[in-house]
This record gives sequence, structure tokens and C-alpha cells, in this order.
Amino acid sequence: MKRGLESSVLLLVTLGLVAFGLVMVYSATSASAALANGDPAYYLKRQGIYAGLGLGLMVVFARLDFRALRKLSPVLVVASIVLLLGVLVAGQSVNGAKRWLTFGPAVFQPSELAKLALAIWAAAYLTRRKPPKTLAELWRPIGLLTVVFCALLLAEPDLGTAIALVTMLAAMLLVAGTPGRTLGGGLGIAAALGLIAIWFEPYRRARLFSFLNPWQDAQGAGFQTVQAMIGLGSGGIFGVGLGQSVQKTNYLPEAHTDMIFAIIGEELGLVGAAAVIAAYCAFAYAGLRIALTCKDPFGKRLAAGLTALVCGQAAINLSAVMGLAPLTGIPLPFVSYGGSSLVVTLASVGILLNIARNAGATSASVSDRDRGDGRPRAARPRSRAGAARARSTGDVRRVAGSRRGAARS
Repeated sequence: MKRGLESSVLLLVTLGLVAFGLVMVYSATSASAALANGDPAYYLKRQGIYAGLGLGLMVVFARLDFRALRKLSPVLVVASIVLLLGVLVAGQSVNGAKRWLTFGPAVFQPSELAKLALAIWAAAYLTRRKPPKTLAELWRPIGLLTVVFCALLLAEPDLGTAIALVTMLAAMLLVAGTPGRTLGGGLGIAAALGLIAIWFEPYRRARLFSFLNPWQDAQGAGFQTVQAMIGLGSGGIFGVGLGQSVQKTNYLPEAHTDMIFAIIGEELGLVGAAAVIAAYCAFAYAGLRIALTCKDPFGKRLAAGLTALVCGQAAINLSAVMGLAPLTGIPLPFVSYGGSSLVVTLASVGILLNIARNAGATSASVSDRDRGDGRPRAARPRSRAGAARARSTGDVRRVAGSRRGAARS
């Protein structure tokens, strides 16, 4: 796949999912919005405004050189931590969770900015330093900063975003060259801490047990999972028809946010659900191809992190809706209702497009395998044949030089 084709696939999939998301948000909310305030397009209008803002940012970031973000990474990290602290103090509480800051008519979720900020900082750090070889090197400072972010997210509480951050960092460390044993050990520690966080929070513990057998408490902790399965199963091959869902009306909670895939399966059937999954697979392939073919180390790591962030969230959301994983509250990227998630995700796509356009045409400023002191390793012949050619070329030059010296004498 050529780089131009990768960018085209990335752009077309993104625009297609955004447009499809607007349609599904309207389908999932028109009835409830009409009953609540008399405007069936209430949620569609708000999502459309955020989509326009996100597309504008995508165009801006696609034109700006992504390398400029490297210098801004410390500022973005500090700003994200301040906002995460602010949301705990003065955040808007919805369903027992403080995740949103209100600025006049706008509502912002700082955790979405935290994902992008940590991705940029980690890419910049892994470009300057050699990849961590031991758990001690992994802990300082990547592990420590990740713990700070995750602790603030769990205090909201928002376990889903913490899982997304760990998934993203794992992809970046893998691309940077972290040994599998070290990466596996770090993920094991993260999983253990996650299980502890789940066990000491009653509602998380109830979700975990309901995931194991949602039908045991179908009217309680397993209600959302059971209703999602009913919606998916009711769609059959081709679905009941767009706008004809029954589950979205007083049966499936949060049908327009993290459970919107169940409405897609009900209204558009197996065909529609498979098309959505295929779109994310195409996004993952194009994004990872951009990362793997990128010559700039910072761009390589950042592209891998952003691709893993988008597709990792999609995989977690789809698994939860289909009953393959516990519910985490992670939205379906580009499709679920939510302004902050849509804006930040579209900005991330703009960065990916810029990496695809610029990184392949320029040489890397830092080697992928630097010596750890900021200086790249010496270049080596790529093969034995190349080494033989280099030696033969040097021999010819030395013989020619000796002949010229004999002629002068």
C-alpha cells in the first residue's frame, strides 16, 4: 500500500464513520429528545457542531508540521494534569462521576486531552532515549507519569480511559523496541493494579461479576449487557430497518453513547455491524502502515500510539457491547455521542495525516536505535554484498591513489 493510498483510506474511513455516527446518533435519540424537549434533532445538532469543530482541527493539524508538537509535550502534560485536578474539584457530576468541566455553553472532558497529551509526550521521550530494557527503566519516568494520570482518572471515576492509556503506551513501547519480557511485566503490574481498583469499588466489582454471567442478574448489574445482546440478536442479517429500533426506547441505557453499537446491530443487522468493524480494521491497517514506514522516530511512535488509541478504544467498546468484556464506559470513536471525544479524535487523525504526508519524504533527525546519549549509531552496510562492494570500492580507490603517487614521483 502506497503512502498516498494509506492517507486516502484513513481520511475516507474517518469521514465515513463521522457521517455514519451522525445518522446513528439521530436514530438513537430522536424519540427521547422529542419527548424531552420537543426537538428530535437536539442531540444531532450538538453532535454536528462538535463534528464541524473537530473536522476544522483535523484540517489544521494535517497542515501543521507534527514535529512542532514535540516541543509542546511538557506543556500539554502539565495542562492535562491541572485540568484533571480541576475536574475533581469543580467538575460537573453526571451519574455519580465527575468527568466534565463546563465553560459557558460548552462542556469539556479533560480525560480526552490527557490521552493526546500523554501520547505526544511518550513519543518525544522514547525518541530522545533508548527504549526501557528493565522494569526499573520502564518505571522512570513513563510508569510514574502513567500512574499519576491513571490515579486521577480512577478518582473521577473513569477506569475505561485508564485502560485506553495503558493500551496506547503499550503499542508505543512495542514500536520503540522495548523487550517483550519487560513490556509483559509492565502490563502484568498494570493488570494487577486494575483488578485491585475493580475489587475495592463495589460498582466495578458488580460489573465484573455480571460480565461473567449477565443473565444471573438481568434486571440489575447485568441489565445493560443483556439488553445490548437482545438488540444485537434482534437485528438478524439485515436488521429491522434504520430508525426502527425497539431497544433504544426505554430499554437500553445510554443507547446513544457507549452502547450505540447495539442499536447499529439491531437496525442494520449483521451486515451493518460487520461493515463498522471492517472500517476500524481498515483504519488500524492504514495507521500502522504509516507508523511502520515513517522515517522520523518521533512520528513513528506517535502514529503507533494514536492508531492504537483509536482502534483500542473501538475494540474495547465493541467487546463490551457484544458481552466479550466488562462494561467500561468507553465510547465508540467517531460514532458515539460525545463532543470532547469526537473533537480530540479528529485532531488525532489530522496528526496522523500530517505524519503520512511529511515523515516519508524527510530523513530522520534521530536514529531509531540511538546510543542513549542523543547521538545515532554509526551507519553499517545493510548486507554482506554491500560490505563487499564497499571494500572493493575502497581497494580500487587505494590502488588508484598509489598509482597517482608513483606517477608524480
